[in-house]
Amino acid sequence: MNDTAISQNAINAAVWSACDTFRGTVDPSIYKDYVLTMLFLKYISDVWHDHYTRYQAEHGDHPELIEELLKNERFVLPPQASFPALHAARHLPGNGERIDKALHAIEEANLGKLRDVFQDISFNSNKLGDEAQKNDILRHLLEDFAGPELNLRESRVGSLDVIGNAYEFLIKNFATTAGKKAGEFYTPPEVSMLMARLMDPQPGEEICDPTCGSGSLLMKCSQLIRARSGGRRYALYGQEAIGSTWALAKMNMFLHAEDNHRIEWGDTLRNPRLLDSEGRLKRFDIVVANPPFSLEKWGHEGAAHDPHQRFRRGIPPRTKADYAFILHMVETMKPDRGRMAVVVPHGVLFRGAAEGKIRRRLIEENLLDAVIGLPEKLFYGTGIPAAILVLRQRKPDDTVLFIDASRSYQDGKNQNLLRAQDLDTIVDTVQARRSVDKYAHLATAAEIAGHDFNLNIPRYVNTFEAAERIDLSAVRAERLKLQAELAVLEQKMAGFLKELGYE
Repeated sequence: MNDTAISQNAINAAVWSACDTFRGTVDPSIYKDYVLTMLFLKYISDVWHDHYTRYQAEHGDHPELIEELLKNERFVLPPQASFPALHAARHLPGNGERIDKALHAIEEANLGKLRDVFQDISFNSNKLGDEAQKNDILRHLLEDFAGPELNLRESRVGSLDVIGNAYEFLIKNFATTAGKKAGEFYTPPEVSMLMARLMDPQPGEEICDPTCGSGSLLMKCSQLIRARSGGRRYALYGQEAIGSTWALAKMNMFLHAEDNHRIEWGDTLRNPRLLDSEGRLKRFDIVVANPPFSLEKWGHEGAAHDPHQRFRRGIPPRTKADYAFILHMVETMKPDRGRMAVVVPHGVLFRGAAEGKIRRRLIEENLLDAVIGLPEKLFYGTGIPAAILVLRQRKPDDTVLFIDASRSYQDGKNQNLLRAQDLDTIVDTVQARRSVDKYAHLATAAEIAGHDFNLNIPRYVNTFEAAERIDLSAVRAERLKLQAELAVLEQKMAGFLKELGYE
């Protein structure tokens, strides 16, 4: 058994290499769920056996005590559902069926934490080919994860976050290769960290993402709290409409030891599931989200009769759900100290009709705090630039800070990147809450009303760079000088040619 310490990069590389089993045979948008689920299964198996070995060394003569100690673990692993059991039977027919039974057994043994997590994935699916091909692919996958680089016992890797980080690494890499669908489950980590820093989460707060994807944005908020306080005194809430992505979020939370969470599966706009004991929308200290841009079929037909009255400021257009998500988030902020940050396409800032009326209401109610323009090509699946809206229930005045951060980034071939200094500049400007030449402008409510409540950033932040004045007289003089020099050179060249016998 390998006890040599291993780096995060080595684990990441080994897990990514395991994807070769599927490449060329199964689409990445499909096989990501199999690889991520196998990483989850391998991790909990290794941790379970690591703890069992330690208890056995300490209490070898008391098997009943070992059994009781194992009952107090974060999870229960039925013996027949362990990775070693599946690996030992890998050459036999039925790998897909055995893995599915193992996952269902794990779910049954841990219903409080893993209920329904594996219901949307089947290793016995014909997506992996006919029985012979499927069995062969899964044998290779089991062998990949049995390699020494993926010995994930806690006594070896040393930190729970090492595995959580590997999980995040995989999700990011799948997002990079998944094209348009990537935005459904992943927000770039730099954008997530920016939003978390803007929200400034504190110990004891409740944090929600109503379109949580794989949960990365929520965990950036919790990461900040842990870094500051060293503890886990907070609660994370989320809802995700896509079943396989919801399962990713649940496994991601589990791998990061985020036990104080509640992630619901369902459509936030049609059927919000995060309710209080009286069936009303639960309120949160912080609400963050990167919703799908301009979602078309969002539930417009039922919005007028929404039981939670989320659309009392106006009903968003039938083919654009951007303000539907914004209004949902506004209604779920705690009335005394709630705050929110949401990623939106730029059309949200200036489109008219119903959206214009909603925008005006939010500004007149003094909820809008900041508008931050981001660079293009930051998000997976779209090259368009986006913005972050910050709203707060309690503001010291009626001003709105506009920031044009669209020109500050690291250029990339497929995706641009916000650098640490870019994040620092944005956060520092928001905290200072003052105008900065060609970067930020603190606008009054009257000024915004004067622009007919249009929030298009160039109306407020002038980034125009005046062209250097050209002295035409100096240019003419330089031109005449060069012409004279050229005439002298031409005369010399003619003399050289004559000496060489060329007329």
